[in-house]
Amino acid sequence: MRVVVIGSGIVGAGAAYQLSRRGAAVTVVDGGYQGDATQAGAGIVCPWVDHPEDDDWYRLTREGARRYPGLVEELGEDIGYAKVGALLVAEDPADLEPVRSLLRRRRPGAPEMGEITDVSTPLELFPPLSDTLSAILVPGAARVDGRAVRDALLRAAVSMGAGVRTGVATLTPDGRVLLRCPENGGRPGAQDLAPENAAVAGETPAVAVGGTAHPLTAQDRTGGQGASWRQAAPSAPGSRVSATATASPTVAPGTTASATVAPGTAAAAAGEAVLLDADAVIVAAGAWAGEVCRPLGVELPVFPRRGQILHATLEGVDTAWWPIILPRMGPYLLGFPESRVVIGATVEDVGFAPRVTMGGLDEVIRAGLRVAPGLFNATVTETRVGLRPVYAPGPALIGPLTGRVVVATGLSAYGLTAGPFTGQIAAALALGETPPIDITPYAPNTR
Repeated sequence: MRVVVIGSGIVGAGAAYQLSRRGAAVTVVDGGYQGDATQAGAGIVCPWVDHPEDDDWYRLTREGARRYPGLVEELGEDIGYAKVGALLVAEDPADLEPVRSLLRRRRPGAPEMGEITDVSTPLELFPPLSDTLSAILVPGAARVDGRAVRDALLRAAVSMGAGVRTGVATLTPDGRVLLRCPENGGRPGAQDLAPENAAVAGETPAVAVGGTAHPLTAQDRTGGQGASWRQAAPSAPGSRVSATATASPTVAPGTTASATVAPGTAAAAAGEAVLLDADAVIVAAGAWAGEVCRPLGVELPVFPRRGQILHATLEGVDTAWWPIILPRMGPYLLGFPESRVVIGATVEDVGFAPRVTMGGLDEVIRAGLRVAPGLFNATVTETRVGLRPVYAPGPALIGPLTGRVVVATGLSAYGLTAGPFTGQIAAALALGETPPIDITPYAPNTR
């Protein structure tokens, strides 16, 4: 069976891996858009603290997290996965009670989260923390390197016969894949496939449904997360700085916007358009999925949410096993090997504008130092920005659009948690198999 996967992020890579294992002839289209979400994800795998009132969201992220140890074993290489635990921190111990109750309620169905304990001196586990914080520890939480996961999945798929093509892919009205390379012969830019209703400075972003633009509601702007522990709201009221979405997209120095893939990658000639033969198509194009699918005559209300993060180093400090820090609101922090600490992320609805901004970095730095003042002298070594795909009506968007086309996107801030598993679901659908979970809550509404 021939399957084309549009998108080489973590969902597309996961789908390509699963399809190749089942013997399908797979072609992955690497759009290489600046701002793809996978390359800018922090790598937190701790689903049990979020979506307290949304069982569908929670089920998807819980199952995604549950499958990581098996995926690590299958891939047989270092993808940065480590169970380092997570500290949920707050100034007032009373603020920890709701999430403590949530964890107790969920633990019988998710024993992998581990035994929840109080931590009287959290800075002993994460030394830069403020000494005024109270904390509880979720020992089963893990961190992962999103780029490493994606690259390992693609390498494994290629080793089993998958091919990778570079270019801009769109669908024809009958669901075939049309691939073209930008006229300049270079990598596609963020605007190569940006919807016509992308936000501009001063406007409230909107998504199109049935040809009508609908402004985002407060529920949309939190991705339906409600009272989720992390990313429930901006870290500091009034700190949000809007950006001009129509400016030329750039990526911070040292940031790679496209996937690093194994040999076998091919590109269409500049300006050339070719049809890719396929029995099935998986659209895993992140925030660009709606535009890819538009020729089918469906309007998918998928929009980009910008997240800016920074990486800092503490010379000579072993940060590899520091726990993830999750405040009630504001920035998360987590350690990686090589003395690296990641701090993020902004939550910005500014359209297709994958730019690192002064305002965004100011927000991340100020909020990070409030939680961990010991990072004051850390060296800022890298900044990253990603456009997280959000599906406005609710949780993730996973399901068939036509008899040939399957869509898988809308994971918002949970792409690295649920991405490989979402790719597995999409692969099963493309092959006509029963998916591992009921996908009814995620099915697209194409009416």
